[in-house]
Amino acid sequence: MVMDEEKRVEVHREEKTDSGLVGATFIKYAAYIIIFFGILWFLISYVFPKF
Repeated sequence: MVMDEEKRVEVHREEKTDSGLVGATFIKYAAYIIIFFGILWFLISYVFPKF
């Protein structure tokens, strides 16, 4: 009976970029930019001419 058996555990770490996460982040910030320009357009078109 061998008590000194070596147990080898290989840890394989993959550095992968989650394309789904990248896409979701891009869509989120694109929505922020569209909303920002929509509010800016509303202010320029309707609010500022009344002054």
